[in-house]
Amino acid sequence: MTDLAPKYNPNEVEKGRYQEWLDEDLFKPSGDKKAHPYSIVIPPPNVTGKLHLGHAWDTAIQDTLIRFKRMEGYDTLYLPGMDHAGIATQAKVEAKLRKQGKARHQMGREAFVKQVWDWKDEYANIIKGQWAKMGLSLDYSRERFTLDKGLSKAVRKVFVQLYNEGLIYRGEYIINWDPELQTALSDIEVIHKDDKGAFYHVKYPFADGSGFVEIATTRPETMFGDTAVAVAPGDERYKDIVGKELVLPLVGRHIPIIEDQHVDPEFGTGLVKITPAHDPNDFQVGNRHNLERINVMNDDGTMNEEAGKYAGMDRFEAREALVKDLKKEGYLIKVEPIVHSVGHSERSGVQVEPRLSKQWFVKMKPLAEEVLKNQKTDGKVNFVPERFEGTLNHWMEDVHDWVISRQLWWGHRIPAWYNKKTGETYVGEEAPKDIENWEQDPDVLDTWFSSALWPFSTLGWPDTDNPDFKRYFPTNTLVTGYDIIFFWVSRMIFQGLHFTKKRPFKDVVLHGLMRDEQGRKMSKSLGNGVDPMDVVDKYGADALRWFLLNGTAPGQDTRYDPKKLAAAWNFINKIWNASRFVIMNLPEDAKPAHMPDTTQFDLADSWIFDRLNHTVSEVTRLFDEYKFGEAGRELYNFIWNDFCDWYIEISKVALNGDDEELKARKQENLIWILDQILRLMHPIMPFVTEKLWLSMLHEGKSIMTAKYPETHAEFENKQADNDMAFLIEVIKAVRNIRMEVNAPMSSQIDIMIQLDDEANKHILDDNFEYVENFLHPKDLQVAADIEAPKLAKTAVIPGAQIFVPLTELVNVDDELKKMEKEEKRLEEEVQRAEKKLANQGFVAHAPEAVVNKEKEKKADYESQLAGVRERMKELKESK
Repeated sequence: MTDLAPKYNPNEVEKGRYQEWLDEDLFKPSGDKKAHPYSIVIPPPNVTGKLHLGHAWDTAIQDTLIRFKRMEGYDTLYLPGMDHAGIATQAKVEAKLRKQGKARHQMGREAFVKQVWDWKDEYANIIKGQWAKMGLSLDYSRERFTLDKGLSKAVRKVFVQLYNEGLIYRGEYIINWDPELQTALSDIEVIHKDDKGAFYHVKYPFADGSGFVEIATTRPETMFGDTAVAVAPGDERYKDIVGKELVLPLVGRHIPIIEDQHVDPEFGTGLVKITPAHDPNDFQVGNRHNLERINVMNDDGTMNEEAGKYAGMDRFEAREALVKDLKKEGYLIKVEPIVHSVGHSERSGVQVEPRLSKQWFVKMKPLAEEVLKNQKTDGKVNFVPERFEGTLNHWMEDVHDWVISRQLWWGHRIPAWYNKKTGETYVGEEAPKDIENWEQDPDVLDTWFSSALWPFSTLGWPDTDNPDFKRYFPTNTLVTGYDIIFFWVSRMIFQGLHFTKKRPFKDVVLHGLMRDEQGRKMSKSLGNGVDPMDVVDKYGADALRWFLLNGTAPGQDTRYDPKKLAAAWNFINKIWNASRFVIMNLPEDAKPAHMPDTTQFDLADSWIFDRLNHTVSEVTRLFDEYKFGEAGRELYNFIWNDFCDWYIEISKVALNGDDEELKARKQENLIWILDQILRLMHPIMPFVTEKLWLSMLHEGKSIMTAKYPETHAEFENKQADNDMAFLIEVIKAVRNIRMEVNAPMSSQIDIMIQLDDEANKHILDDNFEYVENFLHPKDLQVAADIEAPKLAKTAVIPGAQIFVPLTELVNVDDELKKMEKEEKRLEEEVQRAEKKLANQGFVAHAPEAVVNKEKEKKADYESQLAGVRERMKELKESK
């Protein structure tokens, strides 16, 4: 056995431990083909920077599940990897280069991509160091990266197959354009927020000089791309002008007035300018009426030659100059300030520009229909909490085609080539043979395209004979935040179903967002982020993991709270001290923990082993249901309250006594329970449990290889549970009375216990040694027919009333005031129970056991209330 320091020091406990686990190859699958496989692929963090608390939350849950299942005997695989995060990583590297006075276009594609790989290597090492500090039991021999050769092969396979199936196409459409990063964005990469803007009311004159119409627009700089003005079909106000032509202000180009169902006659003037190259709805109108598409902007958000004298100006500068000129020339009617929702790039923060562009798209409707159909079968993906399945279904029902091409250099190159002579397009997994006549598409694929393949591409797909793919796919559990159901979860599901004909994972466990102490979302702009590694340095990884699991419920946000971290450290210190006590009290020739002999149990033994059984059963169930917060409460109550505060204290009576046989039994029981506690806690707290485990009698074998606790029928003893509960209530009641009157625990006092049921007398008689040690009675009376003293401190507990005669220590008036408060509390409890039982909906629909429990509570409160009133009567008579 190893000596343990008097106080828990996480830095000492955790130092070097992770490397020892790696050296022993403990993170790899067991290879036991008879065992059920259980796999989790880590949601790959972006190589854009260090991990944040959200990542820590993700991985703490994942690693807890893996360690739990490993101990249960599953053949577990926890697969690590990272995401190249195309647009995000390229933006980071470009920003870094700008500070050095460099630009990617000056460097060239090859040199720039090398810079990004250097960045990736640097941050991948940082992330792996963070994984180690968190204690994640990842199998690094299977580590993947979304740009590695195997995943690139999978990406090409998927692109080509979807293209050949007609589900990937190239075409001109209105897309979201980021003028700063100069790339297309998908709809879900756009964040909408309120901006100050205006409706600019402009005169559009008739070409025949007969007047003008009034057009209101929020983006006057796009008017250079106007190719029509539309009214609603059948709008009586404008039936006489449909077909006439207008003159585009400051441009002079003639445009027609057309009818189209897109126009809402109730909105504004009922006249709408149509700009097919700069608005998604106008694009559809233009298609219906064969209108010209005129793009008026460059890639960087400046105006192009179509804007005439405004060419070269930034779009917002051009707006300002144009409005001045419209006013000067008499075209501007008025400017009406508004606040409206405007799309912004998630990555650069700039206003997104709806813009006509030739891009590659995935036709989403057939893929979405596969998902919706599968969600109605037994092979569906289960969401925890269930309500988030509705989020998936809603998105799939209202899905838009997915723009997958990005005008970036960092990412998977699109496997499409264009013939330099004929203009022919070739799409294939490998380049054309006569490559000198072909030029590859310069664009790369959206990051989420490769991430969508993660659950199966990491396991060797498209090689379906790969042993890992055959054994560990589909994976069991995906753990992630609810905020990326659209971005990632949904895409993994439809790609998994389409290419493997199976769901990619059985369960999706969703957690919320990590917020600061004030409930605000953590962000760089607010400066309220917390580095999880700083938390580990201060409190230890086990404390952080306990906080992340114990304070949460699936799907709910949580607040970072340093006080809860301190409480987590304190809890671990409690386990440490309890373990130290047990280990220090073992004899020199102690043997490893073994099943105790239940025939030798006294009440406390029978009680603690019944409580252990209950805890094992509940924690196992709650882990399997992903209810980690509830499991944490079960563990905390058993370890702190039952084991440390009661069983250890009760065991000290035997450990300090002269009965060597009894002492040996208590030692065996203590080491067994501690053994089971460490096993129960290991999935959440891997470091401290390993240290304590190896400090016992386990000959250097890691707790990771130990079996998770199971229930034992011989430990079931509900009678002991009830009897011990009564004994504990008696002890607590007397202790509370002592505290109220400042009577030291060591002083002897008279105690009178009036039983509701004489049958409970044996509990106190059979355990008189504990009564004597914990109550220190001078004179103890236990009976059902005790006459209460005139003046005493009183406690009413289930099954008994306790009187401590305190003639010299108690003020009768003060005692009455306290009893009156207790009377009021019990009256409220009785009323609450009566109200609940009077509710026919509760009685009719609640389980019978729940209703009966409520009836028992009511009867118990009524009994206690009667006792309090009787005592109050006696106190008044004693005055």
